Amino acid sequence: MKHLMKKKLFSLGIALLLLMGVAGYFVGNGFVDYALLRGDPADPTAVPAAAAKIVEPGLVPPAKPQAQSESWTIASRDGLKLVATHFSPGTGSRRWVILVHGYGRNQRFVWDYAEAYIKQGYHVLTPDLRAAGLSEGKYLTMGVKESDDITLWAGEIARRDPSAHIALHGISMGAATIMMATANHPRNVVAAIEDCGYTSAYDMFTVQLEKLFGLPEFPIMPCVDIVSRLKTGSAVSAAAPLRSVAHTTVPMLFIHGDADRLAPCIMAEQLYDASSAPVKEKLIVPGAGHADARDTAPEEYYHRVFRFLEAYMQTHGNGDGQTDNITMPGIK
Repeated sequence: MKHLMKKKLFSLGIALLLLMGVAGYFVGNGFVDYALLRGDPADPTAVPAAAAKIVEPGLVPPAKPQAQSESWTIASRDGLKLVATHFSPGTGSRRWVILVHGYGRNQRFVWDYAEAYIKQGYHVLTPDLRAAGLSEGKYLTMGVKESDDITLWAGEIARRDPSAHIALHGISMGAATIMMATANHPRNVVAAIEDCGYTSAYDMFTVQLEKLFGLPEFPIMPCVDIVSRLKTGSAVSAAAPLRSVAHTTVPMLFIHGDADRLAPCIMAEQLYDASSAPVKEKLIVPGAGHADARDTAPEEYYHRVFRFLEAYMQTHGNGDGQTDNITMPGIK
C-alpha cells in the first residue's frame, strides 16, 4: 500500500511539474510575442504590441534633414538585411556619428538629432535596427544582437572612411544598444552618448510588469527569459548594459531625466558608477521623462553633447590637412 501511495504521489508530482512547465511556457511565450515580436496579420512591419501601448502613440516622426543623403545596406551576422541612411554635411569632415533609435521606433525618429549633428559638420548614419523600419528581422532582442549590428555599422564606416572618428549616440533601447556595442570595441569609435538607457531589459520589464499589470517578477520573468532565448536566440537577461559598461574603453556621457518612469533615473546612477570609461560625465535633466531630456532642455542638452565630443573629434583632420573645429550650437 505504501509503495502504491509513493508511486501515485510521484506521478502527481511529475504531472504538476509538467503542468507548471506548460503554463510557464504559455505565459513566457505570450509576453515575448507581446513585447518583442514585430508585425501583425494586417501589417508585417508593425511595432510590437507592447510598444504600441508604452511608447507615445501617434507621434509623428521629424522631417528628413535637408542634406545630401544615400541609403546603405549591410548583412547582419545572422543574415538579415540591415538598412541605414547616411547624411553628409557637404564638407571634407571626418567626424561621424551613428544615431540609434529606441524601442518601437525606427531611424526617422532620430532625424531631428541628425539635423543638429549635420549643422556641426558631422556625417550622420541613422540605422533601422533589426525588426524595425526597412531592416529585416522578426524579433527585437533589446540590444543584444542590435549591439552586434551597430558594431558592424561602425566597421562599414571605417571601411569607407578609414580615418573616421565615430561617436555613438543612442536613445532608450538605442542607448542600451550603444552601451553594449562599446564592449565590442567597434572600429574607429572614440566616444559614446547614452540617453535614458536601462541597466537591463530584465529589470525594466520587471518594473513595467508590476506598473502596468500589477504582476510580480516571479514566476513570470524567469519564464520570459527562457522563452526569449528559445524564440529570439537571446535571453532578455542578456540585454544588460550594466555588465557591458564595465568593459567600456571609450569616453561616455550619461543623460537621463529625473522624472523617467520607464527606466527610472536610478538606473543612470548605477550605469555611471559601473562604467569603466576612461572619461565619463553625467547630465540629469530635472523634470524630464523618458527620452525627453533633449526636448525639456534643448540648449543645455546639445551644449553638453557637443562639448563632450569636442576633445575626441578635434584631433582629427578633415581631409585637407586641417583640424576640424567644433562650435557650440545655439539651438533654442
